[in-house]
Amino acid sequence: MDPRNNMRKGGESQYPGLNQSRPLSTARVESSIPKDDFTPAHQAENSQKERWVYPSEQMFFNAMQRKGWNPKEDDMSSVVALHNAVNEQTWNEVLRWERDLHPECPQPRLVRFYGRPKDFSPRARIFSLLGYKLPFDRHDWTVDRCGKQVRYVIDFYHGKPPADGRPVSFFIEVRPALDDAEGLMDRVKMLARPIVGTYANGYFH
Repeated sequence: MDPRNNMRKGGESQYPGLNQSRPLSTARVESSIPKDDFTPAHQAENSQKERWVYPSEQMFFNAMQRKGWNPKEDDMSSVVALHNAVNEQTWNEVLRWERDLHPECPQPRLVRFYGRPKDFSPRARIFSLLGYKLPFDRHDWTVDRCGKQVRYVIDFYHGKPPADGRPVSFFIEVRPALDDAEGLMDRVKMLARPIVGTYANGYFH
């Protein structure tokens, strides 16, 4: 595993997975998220692009199999679409912090992201003691702020099941990490503003 992003060093294969019942799309969608100079293995074929490129259905299927899950071919289109939508919403929340508090940098870029699903943040642990559910996933995103790298902590929560049959909701909580005094001050400045969070809707079979 690559210690810089906790992902497979060789990237995910575009070849069919074990016992796969039918072909899956190998097409990849380019995101709206600007990429920095760091190019991990899963982005190598798109190293000349200026934005991050999302995994294909086949890559996602293979990654889920490798992690011990039991993916279904018929679900991959919805799963990938939801994954992409959640990442777009997450980046929009990062941009809200950056544009509100650091307008001196017109174009922040995502350097890397690091999945830490079992490393619950102190905030998540405190809220769990108050009766709230723990997030089902956590990411740390490193952002280049015009030459300065800053880390954001993102917790992903399941929302309440809608009563009217609408797609399942997810709550995304984004905030700067408390790595230095600036991160702390940014959080303090946001206390008087609406909570930085949003819902991304999607559906899993």
